[in-house]
Amino acid sequence: MTRENSAYEAAVMYFVQDEKMETIAKKLKVSRSTVSRLIQHARETGMVRISLNPPDSTVNSLAGRLEERFGVKAFIAPVSASADSARRMQAVANLAAQVLSDSVEDETVVAAAWGNMVSAVAEQLPMKKVSGVRVVQLNGAATGDNAGMPHAGAIMEKIGEAFSAQVIHFAVPAFFDYPETRTQLWKERSVSSVIELGRNADVAIFGVGSQAAAASSLVYSGGYFTHEELVELDQAGVVGDVCTVMFRADGTFEDLDVNFRASGPSPNELTGIKKRILAVSGQPKAVAALAGLRAGVATDLVIDESTALTLLQLADEADGLR
Repeated sequence: MTRENSAYEAAVMYFVQDEKMETIAKKLKVSRSTVSRLIQHARETGMVRISLNPPDSTVNSLAGRLEERFGVKAFIAPVSASADSARRMQAVANLAAQVLSDSVEDETVVAAAWGNMVSAVAEQLPMKKVSGVRVVQLNGAATGDNAGMPHAGAIMEKIGEAFSAQVIHFAVPAFFDYPETRTQLWKERSVSSVIELGRNADVAIFGVGSQAAAASSLVYSGGYFTHEELVELDQAGVVGDVCTVMFRADGTFEDLDVNFRASGPSPNELTGIKKRILAVSGQPKAVAALAGLRAGVATDLVIDESTALTLLQLADEADGLR
């Protein structure tokens, strides 16, 4: 019996037949620790998928409110209101990984941004047997010393590994020094082909950046901007970004100078991607998430309950409903 078959049998006995590990070990004639490893392998490779159904309609009602308000399909991550930021991100990342995995079939093109949230999602992705999948990087990551490239590259490779996919990196700066440099580089066929693939992907996964988060998003803390530039962003009313494109609280972005230097797709360019998954955790990200949603960046929203409630409250206040 192969390891895959053993893992499947152990998982069936444990999750379906409710057998204890000692009993499974005797039936499979292995040690209890081996059973534990087999069950873990079954979960990591996607043989086992666990879902939780709330005992009441609270979460479903909240998802419905988000869907009605923002025109997105909403997924609420199950996490305690007292959970710290790390556990909250982990819960959202786990659910977002399920949503992304369910969206990938043979020949799917997956577009991904880089950042703390997408990194967490990549770590949670189960292995899925599909063929012909391509993973393309949505926005550049290089700084003056190329510090962002290993981070972005590792995320893309991890997503690619989950789907046995070809990975297409986007080796350009996150932000150009001059808009005209970006304009000229975008004309190069080797660059424009990556841009076109990303803008026309089947599914995209990205988070939202914000300076207000407890741990500032990498766009703001990773050396992409000087202190003076960060002050200028704040003075311009910038509250966050998606794929390195900056937004004001009302979702406007077109006239912000920084966006003419950004490597990522604008909300208008993102609309070429049919399914766009925005994963958000933590109340400090709610203002930036609202801006992104107002700009129309997402078709699907994965979010924790307390952040979702804050998001709706902010939207009501902005619209004068409270």
